[in-house]
Amino acid sequence: MLTSKNDLANLTLLGGKSQPSKKLEVFPNHHPGRRYTVTLSTAEFTCLCPATGQPDFATITINYIPDKFILESKSLKLYLWSYRDEGVFHEHLINSICDDLLAVLDPHFIEVKGEFGVRGGIGITVVASHEK
Repeated sequence: MLTSKNDLANLTLLGGKSQPSKKLEVFPNHHPGRRYTVTLSTAEFTCLCPATGQPDFATITINYIPDKFILESKSLKLYLWSYRDEGVFHEHLINSICDDLLAVLDPHFIEVKGEFGVRGGIGITVVASHEK
């Protein structure tokens, strides 16, 4: 089944003016009986160190096996952008992203990986996952 107008009915961020938002939007999965993986990745993620306020840069990769819903990518972009001025530890951030995605997608499986740039000589990679 191809994309229908009904698939777009609940998408409010797509095509509109862009600004940071914590709202994640989804559309129906037309193939819920098939196990397939969706991978979303960006190397443009930034947040702030909660102690120093200095910027942290990361590549965020999300892999999930959808059930009833698929994540709309522009809403993800705006969601990730909303962290730009937030001070947050990397471990808390990746688990929060995973929790927020679980809440809207309820996927069969999800893994959120954050590969943060080296600061003070140490790189940090955090992976959070969940399976039904």
